[in-house]
Amino acid sequence: MKVIFSRELRSYFQTMLGPVFIAVLTAVTGVYFMVTNLINGYPYFAATLGSLLFMLMVAVPILTMKSFAEDRHSHAEQLMLSAPVTVWDIVLGKYFAMAAVFAIPCLLFCLCPLIIQTGGTASLGSDWAAIGLYFLLGCAYIAIGMFLSSLTESQLIAAVSSFGVLLVLYLWDALAGYFPTSARGNLVGMLVLAALLAGLYYALARNPYVAAGIFLVLAVVIVAAYLIDSSLFEGLLEKTLGTFDIYSGFVQIANYRLLDLTAVVRYLSLAFFGVFLTAQSLQKRRWA
Repeated sequence: MKVIFSRELRSYFQTMLGPVFIAVLTAVTGVYFMVTNLINGYPYFAATLGSLLFMLMVAVPILTMKSFAEDRHSHAEQLMLSAPVTVWDIVLGKYFAMAAVFAIPCLLFCLCPLIIQTGGTASLGSDWAAIGLYFLLGCAYIAIGMFLSSLTESQLIAAVSSFGVLLVLYLWDALAGYFPTSARGNLVGMLVLAALLAGLYYALARNPYVAAGIFLVLAVVIVAAYLIDSSLFEGLLEKTLGTFDIYSGFVQIANYRLLDLTAVVRYLSLAFFGVFLTAQSLQKRRWA
């Protein structure tokens, strides 16, 4: 894993991708920091980071788009899969290399609360906690972008699809208000969700029989629960999918200086899930 990590990390700085990513993210943050904290005198750098979540959603797909798509396009992936390393070594090596690139601007951000303190009162603890949470959110984004890059050999498709998924997550809280509230509507929604889970398994394993079996089992459980007590399904989609709102925890620390530990768990879980799906996607191609 160390060899892959060092090779990938060097590749980001042997091209312009790494320096441009760091420079753009740092420059945009610097502009917001100057306007919000230095000119307007707002003493909390966490609020500046809260205004930059959309920028992170745009920058991360550019960082992750080449992670696996470039290897597939150049057929270098075949050499990696035949090398004496495990799939997890490959995936984690690439993932940690991208996380290390992202960590550089985050470390630079740690200077901003100190700059605020030189001119007045600063909340160092909450600001540094916000930077740490911002880093974990970026790591979750990187895992998602890496997984989508592993599904295609086109870097453009990888970047656009990553941006699309991250945009949906960004708008998730607003979209949750449009979920059906009736029991019957939630029954249909849960069946659609079961079909999506079965489709995800098929995309990874290419086994239509197991995918159909997964959907059938889930559908039977869902319908049986509905027949037993349909009132349980009222607002179920909003309650279930509302847990995927990944921004509420960051809003708490950006606006109220309150660290939500569930947000930390959510970001780490999302990062692990993205890495796991990437490993499964690569494992499927290794044995194909």
